[in-house]
Amino acid sequence: MNENYRHRQLLNLLDEKQLLSTSEIIQILGVSPATARRDITKLHQQGRLVKVRNGAEKLNASPELSISHKINNSDEKQRIANAATQLCKEGDSVVLTCGSTMQMLGSKLCGRKLQIITNYLPLANYLIEHHHEDLVIIGGQYNKDKQITLSLHHQHEPSYATNIMFTSGKGFTEQGLYKTDMIIAHSEQQMSSHAGKYVVLLDSSKLGKQVGMLFKALQQIDILITGKEADPVIIEQLRHKGIKIILA
Repeated sequence: MNENYRHRQLLNLLDEKQLLSTSEIIQILGVSPATARRDITKLHQQGRLVKVRNGAEKLNASPELSISHKINNSDEKQRIANAATQLCKEGDSVVLTCGSTMQMLGSKLCGRKLQIITNYLPLANYLIEHHHEDLVIIGGQYNKDKQITLSLHHQHEPSYATNIMFTSGKGFTEQGLYKTDMIIAHSEQQMSSHAGKYVVLLDSSKLGKQVGMLFKALQQIDILITGKEADPVIIEQLRHKGIKIILA
């Protein structure tokens, strides 16, 4: 059975059952444990299923992740999330903020050997339900409208040193990243202070737009990941300013 055929069979099975254990995949497809794990990992990296502990889940099978039909540019955001996973190495500690792209990225990182830090409750709940082993939930008061927790006494709380902080926004220009929500911006400012790399995930429709307040100056941003649909003129202008850009 060749790889493409196995992958189609596995995805068809997930369409029917939503969730499969690794042992079920081994038995049904008649493959070795190593092949089953390799197929799960590859399809997970391609954004075609969700890798969970000891198995695989149909993409968007969980209510928390059934968002593709509700958001703009979902295909592009999936590609952006896939590209972001390539920056994460085993043993890393990463911060994920809020929003649909972060939710997609979190689902792809779930089950990998790295620490995920977040204050976004839908993502935290998903990671808990899918048995991600190393999760830090930033504490504080829960804000129902934003679905995040907000620190009440941040001056007394520990600062988490992380390898990468992933965030998003509403606009991006040669000046930097723009955000419109002061509540979210304040909570993210606290989390970003000890990140080794600051990475912005933004769909191409937001490039060249000044929306809200300037949250992070361009020189403070290490990497921008956006879609290949981005205006090449804007991309060239940003690269000329020295920022690294990944087109997904």
